[in-house]
Parts: sequence; structure tokens; C-alpha cells
Amino acid sequence: MGAQRCSGCLSCLIIPLALWSIIVNILLYFPNGQASYASSHKLTNYVWYFEGICFSGVMMLIVAAALLILERDTPYKCCQSENCSKKYMSLLSIIFSVLGIAFSGYCLVISALGLVQGPYCRTLNGWEYVFEDTTGSFLSDPSTWSQCLEPAHVVEWNIILFSILIMLSGLQVIISLIKVTIELSKMLCTTYSVIIQPGII
Repeated sequence: MGAQRCSGCLSCLIIPLALWSIIVNILLYFPNGQASYASSHKLTNYVWYFEGICFSGVMMLIVAAALLILERDTPYKCCQSENCSKKYMSLLSIIFSVLGIAFSGYCLVISALGLVQGPYCRTLNGWEYVFEDTTGSFLSDPSTWSQCLEPAHVVEWNIILFSILIMLSGLQVIISLIKVTIELSKMLCTTYSVIIQPGII
């Protein structure tokens, strides 16, 4: 019972994480609070992968909704025996949790790549990825950030928002992994109890 309650809480926790991912990803389209850079496609290419809006956002909301439905106390009669029905529900929960790992993992990887690549900005040489060949070393060297002349403070903007996306999607991956572990333990314990029951009788 405690495991089921814990599992339900974890599924609910995915929802605010997904909503925040959507908000943070949207903010990446408006560096310095301006929409002109998005309309002229002068943003880092990793922003256009919709990692926070679609995958860590909308898709994770669907995963959370499916998991919450599967965890309701209403019994589902998909088999003749109750144990079979519970195992079937656990199997579906594992499938959706694995999908959650894939969706949030995608956001995690793309956000990390966007963070390491650095922003697309205007320098003295024109618009370019000025930090692309630094393999992320610019992150610990704020003195180099002034190379980006436009948008203003775009380096800080990208670092903060991509880092938040990494944190949010990372938490989603962890929650989904815990969900898989919980549901697997449910299936194994149910199977074990069915096996040893004839011996007890």
C-alpha cells in the first residue's frame, strides 16, 4: 500500500516538472525579452528541437496522466484472475515509465548539447557560434562572454535556461527509473506469491 502511494506521488511530481520544462523552453525563444530573434531564426539550433516543450513537456504530461490512470484503485478486469490483472497494469506502467525515460532523456541530451555549444550570437565577425569549438570551456570563463554583442546577455540566458532544463529532465529520468523499479518489484512479488501459495496449502 505504501509503495502504491509513493508511486502515485511520483507520477504527480512529473506534472509540475513537465509544466516548468515547457515554460523554460519557451523563454529560450525570447533572449533579452525580444521576439525578433526567433522570427529571424537567430537562435541556437538546439532550441528548435522542442526538447522542453514537446518531449519533456507535453509527452511527459501524457505519460503522467497514463500512469495516474493505471494507479487508480478501480480494479481493471483484463484477465480472469486478480493477480493477472495487476501484473498487466504493472506491465503497462513499466512501458509508460520507459517512454518517460526516453522522452526526458532526449530533453536532457539536447539541452546538454545546447549548453556546451553555446549561443548563436552576433560578434565582430557577424552571426556565428563563437563558442562552438571550445568544448564547453567558455562556461567557466565569463571573461569570454563579452564576445557575444547581440542579443544582450544571451550567454547567461542560455546557460541558466539550458541548465534548468537539464535539471528538470534529469529529475524526470530519475522518477521514471524509480517507477520502473517499483512496478518490477510489484510484478515479481505477485509472481512469487502465486508460486509459493500451493506449497503453503
